[in-house]
Amino acid sequence: MKFADYCKDRLLLLMLHIACMMLLTAFLIATAYPPGCCCLILLTWLILLTAWFLTEYFRRKRYFEQMEAILEQADRKYLLGELMPASFRLEDRLYREMIRKSNKSVIERIRSVEDAGQEYREYIESWVHEIKAPIADIYLLCERRRDDTARRILAQNRRTENYVDMALFYARSDQVYQDYLIREATLQQTAEEVLQKNKYALMENHIRASVHCPDTVYTDAKWIAFILEQLVLNAVKYRRDTEPVLRISTGRAGRNVLLTVEDNGCGIPEEELPRIFDKGFTGTNGRGGAKATGMGLYLCRKLCVKLGIQILAESVAGRGTRISLEFPVSDYLSGLSLPVKSPNA
Repeated sequence: MKFADYCKDRLLLLMLHIACMMLLTAFLIATAYPPGCCCLILLTWLILLTAWFLTEYFRRKRYFEQMEAILEQADRKYLLGELMPASFRLEDRLYREMIRKSNKSVIERIRSVEDAGQEYREYIESWVHEIKAPIADIYLLCERRRDDTARRILAQNRRTENYVDMALFYARSDQVYQDYLIREATLQQTAEEVLQKNKYALMENHIRASVHCPDTVYTDAKWIAFILEQLVLNAVKYRRDTEPVLRISTGRAGRNVLLTVEDNGCGIPEEELPRIFDKGFTGTNGRGGAKATGMGLYLCRKLCVKLGIQILAESVAGRGTRISLEFPVSDYLSGLSLPVKSPNA
């Protein structure tokens, strides 16, 4: 709180004191009071007023600085009403009570929103559980036929299942800690399983895929498989017409493991590259014939943040795209002789 601001706030009070001093001076002069005594009275008044004014200013300043410090240190700033320091001033006590009532209303509103969100997540999880059954039935029926029509149906059925998985992962993305299990994961096996699940989409679009991931990392294989699947389906969606290629491989970035998904598709324009992980962003390619939702890469980045993985994108329009996942290697695990290693070691 600045002194100038405090003076402006107390301007009416100061003007009242000045008016009273002028009236008192006029009265004393009118009653033939000695000028020396008048000056002494006014000087005493001015000294007392200045002392009171400065004392009150520093007291209020200290009070608000204490409140600001409490607010800065509080994890839940909306609970300021409960943390405000006690004050003998009536207006401070009234403000504190009003803030408490306001905070109570905010907390009740937050709780109702959280309850509604929880009900929605539970409904989505229940819906996903129910819809998985007919998807599995379609898969089994088509697997028995083994013709071109069945393969096309299976490819579309897999797309439907992916959208269902996206809905489930989106509903759970804010509570990843309740659904993940960190353990040693073989990236070669995870990548091969993802390609196997989407083999009909790859075959239908004549995409030649290769996997070379000799490294293992400590993460949740299920969530990594979902991220990989989004990257693979993007490579299918934005493929080139002639000789499309998809490569999944691992390498090293310092001590960390780098999992790379690279294709030779249509690529991403340079000006759109910084926005591809934004929610709902589809870009030039997505607004064309690909019918993108703008949710796949957004979920990938969100889950990577939750898992402590860095996701990076490189692309040249017309030449292809490279998406990399960088897995940190823990010094603790290295000290236990459990570093990232080859599954064949």
